Amino acid sequence: MSEQQIHKLRNIGIVAHIDAGKTTTTERILFFSGVTRKLGEVHDGQAVMDFMKQEQERGITISSAAITTNWKNHQINIIDTPGHIDFTLEVERSLRVLDGIVMVFCAVGGVEPQSETVWHQADRYKVPRIAFINKMDRNGADLKQTVEMMNSMLGANAVMFQIPMGEEIDFYGIIDIVKMKAITYNGLEIQEGDIPPQYMAQAKELREQLVEKLADFDDELMEKFLAEEEIMSDDIKRATRSATLNLLVTPVFCGSSFKNKGVQLLLDAVIDYLPSPLDRGIVLGTDPDNSETTISRKPSEKRPFSALAFKIINDNFVGQQTFIRVYSGELNSGSYVYNITKQKKERVGRILRVSAKERQELPILKAGDIGALIGMKYTTTGNTLCDEDHPIILENIHYPETVLDMKIEPTSIKERDRLGIALNKMALEDPSFKVRYDDETSETVISGMGELHLEVIVDRLKSEHKVDVVVGEPAVAFRETITREVRHDYKFKKQTGGHGQYAHIVFRIEPNPAGGLEFVDLVKGGNIPREYIPAVQKGFMETMNKGLLAGYPMLDIKFVLIDGSFHPVDSSEMAFRSCTEAALREVVKKASPQLLEPVMKIEINTPDEYMGDIMGDANRRRGRIDNMRRFRKGSQKLSGIVPLMEMFGYASVLRTLSSGRANYSMEFLRYDPLPKTIEEKVVEEAREKSRKQAK
Repeated sequence: MSEQQIHKLRNIGIVAHIDAGKTTTTERILFFSGVTRKLGEVHDGQAVMDFMKQEQERGITISSAAITTNWKNHQINIIDTPGHIDFTLEVERSLRVLDGIVMVFCAVGGVEPQSETVWHQADRYKVPRIAFINKMDRNGADLKQTVEMMNSMLGANAVMFQIPMGEEIDFYGIIDIVKMKAITYNGLEIQEGDIPPQYMAQAKELREQLVEKLADFDDELMEKFLAEEEIMSDDIKRATRSATLNLLVTPVFCGSSFKNKGVQLLLDAVIDYLPSPLDRGIVLGTDPDNSETTISRKPSEKRPFSALAFKIINDNFVGQQTFIRVYSGELNSGSYVYNITKQKKERVGRILRVSAKERQELPILKAGDIGALIGMKYTTTGNTLCDEDHPIILENIHYPETVLDMKIEPTSIKERDRLGIALNKMALEDPSFKVRYDDETSETVISGMGELHLEVIVDRLKSEHKVDVVVGEPAVAFRETITREVRHDYKFKKQTGGHGQYAHIVFRIEPNPAGGLEFVDLVKGGNIPREYIPAVQKGFMETMNKGLLAGYPMLDIKFVLIDGSFHPVDSSEMAFRSCTEAALREVVKKASPQLLEPVMKIEINTPDEYMGDIMGDANRRRGRIDNMRRFRKGSQKLSGIVPLMEMFGYASVLRTLSSGRANYSMEFLRYDPLPKTIEEKVVEEAREKSRKQAK
């Protein structure tokens, strides 16, 4: 792909709060750009991008879907992402590889809870964005209010580029204030004409405000503005593109995707204002041999190959598809590539351009492009693929914490192996879904982001993998940690027939303020041979994952190996691993362990008259409302925090409290210490369960 071709490439995502119209907007883009010949609708299960059975039944997007289209001689790779918070990883990993996004807002709902989450995710990866205010034909639609919310709640520096003609159900067209033209619609056809007199004063005023705002970021435009010279459309487009790429402004467009209004103009804006891979510039990575050394890759086919695997799908027809974003170089079908993360060589069987559920085979994938590889054996989400002679490790993807557990078991013994295979495949596809087997209780436990997430997992097990399972009730995924530092000296001796087992370690464990589990080796002088150190680390990690207080995984602990000894005959990797596990079981009790519970950030939209009852209910749930702000006339947006364990069944309670008029959204915020009285109860239940299992 030449530089000229890369300039004409756009890798974009369509992102928003649930039900803002992302998938409908994408469906209209595909229709108007010629990919589809009929208009697919979400509500009747006919959307091209929602091709999973679970998506069609629920009318929501669950898995991000990739599709390629063309518009005005530009190639656009589009990823339609979920809006529900339970599937936030799909948004996260898409944003990691995209160059720009279209943020879709509902003209009635404005900035909703998941809008804020997605916006901040885009901030993390510094992704340029434009906004599309959808559903302008709905009762209560208010473009100006939505823009004000974007500025006050998101700090978006949002600037209107269009004015709607007609209000709510009478919405009939759009005024383009860059070209100063009125756009109306005759069926599916666009008609461009002069601005109606009643809108001319408003259009002139907004255009002047737009030019004045952009002049702050463009010297050439500023000179023309101050000299009162005529400002041409190309002047505005040039300044807007530069300001958008540098995250200085957010251009705002409007329309009604369902009524086919505004979508072609949005496509024009994608071409005019969102970046190509060349605009995003070089990508930075680290040297595998020295994490302090930064390596750069320019988006050029002439540079060494580098790519990031960001999604895996298991397909019944072609097998495992590994989606990659190529940052530099090129990849040929049938060639070999090096997975630097796993330090494994992989052979690329085939390269596919995936258009939702359709596939097109490609001979080559070049810098800047997105495609799917067939034949990868070792590659998982977040792995870097590169030229073996020019290694680089690209930035990984941020994975959210799981907050809900659910016990799951097959209906028969013969189903057990099939269940294990299916769960492993699904965990490979979705890193926010975790599986663990509890040796003590002989139970399989799955963990996810919320009740809907686990519901979809179970549904897919039954429908896609044909595995019959019995599931328990969702339970809060507690975590464990320690609160004080303890040093320990432990010898492990075991004599059996023949060689015995001997290991000796001196170590300390301490809270880790940096977060996560950390292993530090300070052994000197060969007191513990180098080949046994990884066994100590493995023993630490495995024990932490099992938990020592109530059987929940442990968080934020540092293990510092200080000294030890070994026996030339009786020492082994297994002995040091067993020694570490036994030592930790003994010492954790002295380190003041405590249980942690997931605390959620909650936002509730409610009419004013129900606010008191809802806040009182939140207090009874150990929640805290920190902020109240006017949402719409007569409505408030309440935000605060609440423990997840108090929120089961909350949807029906909120409906009752508000006569069905309030709604809420919540997402994981952090882990906090569990109150002592509740902790004692949870620990006792875990011990009782363990005692019953032992019998």
